[in-house]
Amino acid sequence: MTIRTVADVMTSEVVAVSADATVTAAAQQMREHHIGDVLVVEDGSLVGMVTDRDLAVRVLAEKRDPSATPVREISSAALVSVGSGVPTNDAVELMRAAAIRRLPVVTEGQHPIGIVSIGDLAMAHDERSALAGISAALPNT
Repeated sequence: MTIRTVADVMTSEVVAVSADATVTAAAQQMREHHIGDVLVVEDGSLVGMVTDRDLAVRVLAEKRDPSATPVREISSAALVSVGSGVPTNDAVELMRAAAIRRLPVVTEGQHPIGIVSIGDLAMAHDERSALAGISAALPNT
């Protein structure tokens, strides 16, 4: 059996916003690309991630103005990331240990080149699993 790497299963279309972008701009990118997260970059390097949950918990619940709040203020900055050559089994263990659902894929210089989700890994390991089936479904729009 061939060992698969993160590069084999990651989504290589990186959707990122500047750390100075507004929360509204990040939400618009999520809507446009039918995704639940955007990466946050500064000078081309990964500095954070904003998820749809962050929008609910850190913006709406705190009654912040999304058109005036920069994503740097609400993004998850303590990120776990991985290189593209890492075996998928190692990525699964990393996600399990950190209790995360999305893992940015970066170069040695911390430039984002992709993202791997728990669904991507589920499809790679067992296409018949319930999570793989859900992940393969078209997004709700």
